[in-house]
Amino acid sequence: MIFRQLFDSTSSTYTYLLAERMGGEALLIDPVLEHVDQYIKLISELDLKLVFALDTHIHADHVTGAGKLANSTGCFSAIGEQAQAECISMEFTDGELIKADNLAVRAIYTPGHTDDSYSFTMDDRVFTGDTLLIRGTGRTDFQNGDASAQYDSLFNKLLTLPEETLVYPAHDYEGRTVSSIFEEKHFNPRLQVGSRQEYIDQMNALELDPPRLIDVAVPANRRCGLKMAA
Repeated sequence: MIFRQLFDSTSSTYTYLLAERMGGEALLIDPVLEHVDQYIKLISELDLKLVFALDTHIHADHVTGAGKLANSTGCFSAIGEQAQAECISMEFTDGELIKADNLAVRAIYTPGHTDDSYSFTMDDRVFTGDTLLIRGTGRTDFQNGDASAQYDSLFNKLLTLPEETLVYPAHDYEGRTVSSIFEEKHFNPRLQVGSRQEYIDQMNALELDPPRLIDVAVPANRRCGLKMAA
């Protein structure tokens, strides 16, 4: 399997390139607009055909590259059906398999950070978007965020995966690249709660500044970043 973890230093966003083999089909998870040319160069070098550019949710801290990638490569731009984006070429639903050759990720609806948040699972890893971070969880105070829904997404979905499952989040702000379900169960401070209400109270007590680009990124991402890219 080809697996590349790419990084945007401005927003601390991870983008993931996946393919079964060189010369085959590929998919990208959470592409960033400013790096589209880098992605296309790497895809060409590996002799890949990009078939999907997937977003885990409507991001508030960067503009997606999905629309520009679709225009440049002919791939599908895709996001969960709850996002109601104006521009995408495919919506995925809870439990849907998204394939590139024989490589497949399963879309799992994991709301809470936003109401359109998804994760993608494979046999040995999970791409958690902003739902589960390394030693943290995504904030729940904008874009119809809901701490109670996030509790369900975490404790009733993601944390029920095998403990050896590798965790690849959409962001990390301290240089960490990967974790595991075991590590997050035991060492993530936000998950050391005894009840749903304790988790809700913890999230509601956070006092965080709005993302710097929220007023630009959210409307741009509802257009797949296309007007931003023009």
